[in-house]
Amino acid sequence: VSPAIALAFLPFIVTLLIRYRHYLVLLYRAVLVAWLRDRLTGISREQRAFQYLLTHAIPGDPHHILQTFDQWCYHCEHLSCVGPDKGRIVERVLLERAPLWVLELGTYCGYGTVLLAQGLPPGARLYTIEGDPRHAAVAEKVIRLAGFSEQTVELIVGPSEEVIPHLREKHGLMKANFVFMDHWKRCYLRDLQLLESHQLLAEGATILADNVLFPGAPHFLQYAKTCGKYHCKVHRASLEYFHAIPDGIAELRYTGTR
Repeated sequence: VSPAIALAFLPFIVTLLIRYRHYLVLLYRAVLVAWLRDRLTGISREQRAFQYLLTHAIPGDPHHILQTFDQWCYHCEHLSCVGPDKGRIVERVLLERAPLWVLELGTYCGYGTVLLAQGLPPGARLYTIEGDPRHAAVAEKVIRLAGFSEQTVELIVGPSEEVIPHLREKHGLMKANFVFMDHWKRCYLRDLQLLESHQLLAEGATILADNVLFPGAPHFLQYAKTCGKYHCKVHRASLEYFHAIPDGIAELRYTGTR
């Protein structure tokens, strides 16, 4: 490539770098830094985050557990948790609905689980599903560190598409009043339809789905808006720990089978 052609493209490249600089920082923090530290330390970033919790968080205090998670994610390493900004949306909707039977898809490190569990009304029960055994092992310790027993929070390890059909007979979940989705975005639609087909959604149930704008779940949103089974709206916010990247949480209200 001649110098003249390279110089001609330079303004375009600079514009792209400026426009997408926040996404480049996200790539650096969430992927490159994590990959490098995994290899240097020999342990995963999720395990490193838990070690930070053990050192800095107050056991039995869910609010302080979440605050310590946020400090880690802002100042140390990025984790794909719901975060404090979208977390307030989840807390508000949970308080409004006061559900007794709650299902979480995608436990990851347990951040969302602790967030949900601390807002449960008396007598409520939370079922949370995690497909990765390594993440589930960290989440189990985080959940118990926050002070929640197995009677309040049941962690189920396995692929969601295999666990959902057996929630009723194996785990006693008759119908969920509240569902929080924060696992693989490509699985949102599949798992929502699984919940429908196995009649696990109570009439009037609320479904919250994180990251529907970034990285996005367009097929899920299209289905929710057009199938006639839900009232759907999107709470616009920013990506966890990156205020400059727009994101949102979808809120669905199940109106029953059509």
